[in-house]
Amino acid sequence: MTAKDIGIRGTAATVRVRADGEVDEESLAYLREKVGTALDRPGLPPVSGEVRVARASAQHVELPWSAGADIRVGRHLVTVHAHEASARELADRLHDRLRAGTERVLHRGDATRRTATPPPWRGGPQK
Repeated sequence: MTAKDIGIRGTAATVRVRADGEVDEESLAYLREKVGTALDRPGLPPVSGEVRVARASAQHVELPWSAGADIRVGRHLVTVHAHEASARELADRLHDRLRAGTERVLHRGDATRRTATPPPWRGGPQK
């Protein structure tokens, strides 16, 4: 079992993909494509990090494909884990979770959370 390092380098994203175990090139290409589309979007701050993909060698494992990602989006850290039965399902699940995590980070500081008027003892309007 050797680890292969395959990088995704776009204009906004520099992500390292590590494959461990018996992972074929076609699966890695699809995974790189899905991770790249989740992280290389306009409006995202600089992105960097690592995605680790592993395939269990035991035949009795129900979900042999697993992935973990630690991605830094600007100054925030997005951590994602997934376990699936096939490489394609894993890549799709990882894409969905990375997309959701980056959306959460982007909208974390929105003003929608601070729309409530503060109470009078915190400087809000007096009745």
